[in-house]
Amino acid sequence: MNTGLLSPVWPGTGMDTLLADEAWVEAMLSVEVALARTQARLGVIPAAAVAPIAEAAGSAHLDVADLAVRARGAGNPVVELVSELTAAVARLDEGAAEFVHRGATSQDILDSATMVLAARALRRVDADLCRVANALARLADDHRNTPMAGRTLTQHAVPTTFGLKAAGWLTLVLDALERLRRTALPVQVGGAAGTLAAYVEYAKAAGVPAEGHALALTEGVAAELGLPVPAAPWHTQRTPVLDLGWVCAAVTGALGKLGLDVLGASRTEVGEVAEPAGGSSSAMPQKRNPVLSALLVSAARQAPAYAAILAQSMLAEDERSGGGWQSEWQPLRESLLLAGGAAHTAAELVEGLRVFPDRLAVNLGLSGGLIVTERVNVVLAPVLGKAAAKKLLGEIAARPGSFADRLRDIPELRDDLDELLDPANYLGAAGELVDRVLARKATLA
Repeated sequence: MNTGLLSPVWPGTGMDTLLADEAWVEAMLSVEVALARTQARLGVIPAAAVAPIAEAAGSAHLDVADLAVRARGAGNPVVELVSELTAAVARLDEGAAEFVHRGATSQDILDSATMVLAARALRRVDADLCRVANALARLADDHRNTPMAGRTLTQHAVPTTFGLKAAGWLTLVLDALERLRRTALPVQVGGAAGTLAAYVEYAKAAGVPAEGHALALTEGVAAELGLPVPAAPWHTQRTPVLDLGWVCAAVTGALGKLGLDVLGASRTEVGEVAEPAGGSSSAMPQKRNPVLSALLVSAARQAPAYAAILAQSMLAEDERSGGGWQSEWQPLRESLLLAGGAAHTAAELVEGLRVFPDRLAVNLGLSGGLIVTERVNVVLAPVLGKAAAKKLLGEIAARPGSFADRLRDIPELRDDLDELLDPANYLGAAGELVDRVLARKATLA
C-alpha cells in the first residue's frame, strides 16, 4: 500500500487514511448497503434481507492486497468484492445473499463509492482552506499599511503593502473555495449500459410498478449516500471526474503560488518572512529550510498532470469505456491526496507565518528611492511631457550617486522631495483593495 514515503505532501494530514485502499473498500460496501436499503424500502427485496447485508458489510475484514490481485481478473475490484460480500451474507442468512448487488453493475458501485470518498475529501479540503483564509485575512488586516517592495520580473517595481500581498493569496484561496463548492459529485445508478433495465426488471418481478422506479431508486440511493441525483447515469459522460481533477489543480495552484512567494521572501538575503518552524538539512546544521512552502509548490507542480489525465476520461467510448474508466482511479486519488495535503500544509504555514516589517523596510530602501521613479514621472509629466520626463528620469537613474541628490538638480522637484520619495506615500489604493478582498472573504469563509 502507498504510505506516501515519496509523496511527503499528504502523509499524516488525515488524507492518507481517508483515501486508503481500505477506505475505498468501505465506501463500495456502503454503496451496496445503500442499494439494498433503498430496494427494500421500494419493495423490490425483502426488508429482512437488509440487516444481514449491512452486518456483513460492516464487519468485513478483507485482505485488500489479495483483493487487488484478484481484481485483475475483472479489471476492477467490484466483482471480487461482491463475491466476498455475498459469501459473508450467506454465512449469516443464506436467503439474504440472493439480494446482494441486485440489478447493479460494477461501475455503479465504484463510481458512487468514488463520489462518496471525494465528498469526504473535499469537505476536509474546504475546512482547511477556511483555516488558510482566516489566517490570511488576519495577515492582510494586520499589515494593511505595511509598505514593502513590489516586484515584477524579479526586480523592484513600485511599493505595495504586505497586506495586499496577503490579500492576493487570499483571493486565490477564495477562488478555489468557490470552485470546490460548485463541484457536483453525483450518485451513479445505471445498470449494465445506463438504462437501469435490470433494476426495473427486478422491480416488476417483485410486483413494483416499473413507471418511475428508476428515478425513485436513484433518489433513494443518493439520499442514503448523501450525494446529489444526476439527470441520467454518467457511465461515459465523465464530467464529474473532470471537474474533480480541475478543482484539485485549482486548489494546489492557489496554494502553490503562496508557497512560491514565501520561498522567495524566505531567502537569506531577503529575509522578509519565515515559516513557523524551518526544516532541517541532512548536511548543514545551520539550515532551517522552508519545507512547508516547498511541499505546496511540489503539489502544485504535480496536480495539473493528473488533471490532464482525468480530462482524457471525457473520451469514453460507447456505453462503457474499456481502459478509460480504469485510467481514472489512481490519478483521481492522487489529485485528492495532493489537494488535501496541500490545504492542510498551507494552514500550518500561514497560521504560523512570521513577517518582519523592519526587513521589509530595509529591502524597500535598497534602490535609494528608485522604486518611486514612476511617481516622480507622474509629477514631472505635466511640466516636461510624459515621454520627456521618462527619458530624463531614465538618464538620471543610470548615473552614479544618490538618486535623491540627482533629483535636486531639477527645479520642479526641489520642494517636498523627501515626501515625494517616501515609498509609504505611493501605495495607491492598496488599503482599499485589501478591504474589498476582506469583504469578499466574509461571505465565503
